[in-house]
Amino acid sequence: MSYTAPVKDMLFVMKELAGLDEIAALPGFEDATEETARAVLDESARLCGEVLAPLNAEGDKNPSSLKDGMVTATPGFREAFQQYAEGGWQGLQHPADYDGQGLPKLVATPCIEMLNAANTSFALCPLLTDGAIEALLTAGSEEQKQRYVPKLISGQWTGTMNLTEPQAGSDLALVRTRAEPQGDGTYRIFGTKIFITWGEHDMAENIVHLVLARLPDAPDGVKGISLFIIPKFMVDQDGSLGARNDVHCVSIEHKLGIKASPTAVLQFGDHGGAIGYLVGEVNCGLEYMFIMMNATRFAVGVQGVALADRAYQRAVAYAKERVQSRPVDGSAKAAVTIIHHPDVRRMLGTMRALTEGARALAYVTAAHSDIAHHHPDAAVRADHQAVYEYLVPVVKGWSTELAIDVTSLGVQVHGGMGYIEETGAAQHLRDARILPIYEGTTAIQANDLVGRKTLRDGGAVATRLLAAVSQTLDALAAREEPDFESMREHLTKGHRSLATAIDFILANAKRDPNAVFAGSVPYLKLAGIVLCGWQMARALLAASSDETRDAAFCSAKIATARFYAEHILPQATALEISITSAKGMQGVLALSEEQF
Repeated sequence: MSYTAPVKDMLFVMKELAGLDEIAALPGFEDATEETARAVLDESARLCGEVLAPLNAEGDKNPSSLKDGMVTATPGFREAFQQYAEGGWQGLQHPADYDGQGLPKLVATPCIEMLNAANTSFALCPLLTDGAIEALLTAGSEEQKQRYVPKLISGQWTGTMNLTEPQAGSDLALVRTRAEPQGDGTYRIFGTKIFITWGEHDMAENIVHLVLARLPDAPDGVKGISLFIIPKFMVDQDGSLGARNDVHCVSIEHKLGIKASPTAVLQFGDHGGAIGYLVGEVNCGLEYMFIMMNATRFAVGVQGVALADRAYQRAVAYAKERVQSRPVDGSAKAAVTIIHHPDVRRMLGTMRALTEGARALAYVTAAHSDIAHHHPDAAVRADHQAVYEYLVPVVKGWSTELAIDVTSLGVQVHGGMGYIEETGAAQHLRDARILPIYEGTTAIQANDLVGRKTLRDGGAVATRLLAAVSQTLDALAAREEPDFESMREHLTKGHRSLATAIDFILANAKRDPNAVFAGSVPYLKLAGIVLCGWQMARALLAASSDETRDAAFCSAKIATARFYAEHILPQATALEISITSAKGMQGVLALSEEQF
C-alpha cells in the first residue's frame, strides 16, 4: 500500500485553525496565499506518494550499509534525494536571501508531515539539515552563512547535529570532545560522537557537522561548551571542495526501526585533528545548539503525526477488505468486513481522532512561530514566541507518544497479520518507537514544560492558553445541537483538569519538587489531550459553519471531533488525579532502590 497525503484536511487546518490568511498578511509572506499553499501541497503529495513512499519498505528490508568507512544508502534513496533537492524542497521555509523559497513554517509543516509519512528514514536527512540551517542563520557569521547555507538549502550538502557521546547522553555537562585553537582562527577537534543521524552517507557531496566541544580553558558543565562547524570535506575560498577532513564513521547502529537512516558513530581527530570553525561566541554552544534542537524537536513532533496518519491509512484499507465474523447486531447473516465491527470502529476512530488533533496543534504551533518572526509589532512577536515555546515540548512529547499508541493500534486492527512483516503495519510501529526518545525523551520535554515553560513565567502563557480554550467553550455554548453539547461538556472538564494541574505545579514546585516532577509526563500528556481537544472543538465549529465546503468532509470532521470529545478527552480527569494526588506521589517513591 502506498501513501495518499490528506491534502484536504491539511488545507482545512491551515486555513480554519492556523489562520493561513493572517500569516499571508505578514511582511515577507505576501505570496503565501491559499492558492500557493494548495499548489505546494499538491506537488509535495505527488513527490511523496510516487517517489518516496515506494522506497519505505525497501529501506526497512535493505538498510544503509557501512564498508571501509563509507555508508551507502538504500538503493533508490540517492536518486530520490536528487529529485527532492532539485525540486527546492530543502529551502521551502528558509530565506530567499540564501536561495530558499521564504515560505512560512505553516506551509512547510504539512510538507514535512508528508515527507515523514511517506518515508521517515529518508525524511530524517532533510530534517537535520533544516536544523543546521536554522542554527547557522541565527548564530553563524555572515561569512559562514554565505559559505554553508546556500549549499545546504540546495541539497548539495546536508547537515548534522553532534551532541551525544558514549559517556554523555542527554547530560551535556559531561561532553568531553575537545577543541584546540590553532592561532589562525581554526581549531583542531578530538572526540567521539554517537547517535549521529545521517552522519555519513553517499546522497550528497558534503556533510556539514555542527559539533559541541570544549576549549582547553572552558569552565566545567554546560557553560563551557562551544559550537563548531566541521565539514566532511574542507571548503576552499571559492566554495569548491578540498581535502577530506579528519572525521570518520567507525560504525553504524543496528536498530529496531528507521533502518534506512544511518545512525553513525563519528570519530573526530584520529589523524591529527579535525579542522573546525567556531560558531558565534566561545562557551555559548549549548545556547546555539538549542536553536537547532528546538527546530528539530518540533519536526520530530510532526513525525509523530505523520507516522500515525500512515498507520491509520493502512489500517483503514485493511479493515475495508478483511472479511471476518458476522456483525453482533445481526444485520447480516454472513461474515462481513471487519470495519463493520464496533471495536474495530473504536480503534480506527481513536487513530483518526488522535492524528487529526495532533496535526491541528502542530500547524497552529507553526503559525505562532511565523507570527513570532514576521509580525511588525515587537510585543506581538514576543507574545507569540512565548506561546510557540510553550507548545513545542507538547507537540514533540504528546505527538510522539500518541504515535506509539496509534501505530500499535494499526497492528491490532490487522490482527495476526499485523505481526507479519509483509503487511507493513509492524514497520510503522518499529519506526515510531524512537520518536519519544530522540531529541530529548518525553521526560526531558515534560521537565522543560514544567520548569522553563510553566514555572519560569508563573504560569502566564499556560493561563493565556486556558483563556483561549474558554473562548471556544463560549462559542460551543451558543450551539444546542448534541455534537456541540458533548464537546462542551468534555472540553470543560478537560479545561478544569488542566487548570488544576497548573495550579498544583505552581503551588508545590518549591515545597515538593519531587511531587511536581513525578507528574511532569502526565502533565505534558494532559496538556496534549486538552489542547488538541481545543483544536478539535474549533474544527467542529468551523466545519459546521461553512455550507460551501464538501458536505461529506465536514460531516466526517464533526463526527471525529465528537469521538475525540467522548473517547479521548475523558482521559484528562485521570491524568489530573495522578498529577495532584499526594497519595500518587507516595506510590512513585514507595519502593526502595533495592526493591526494584
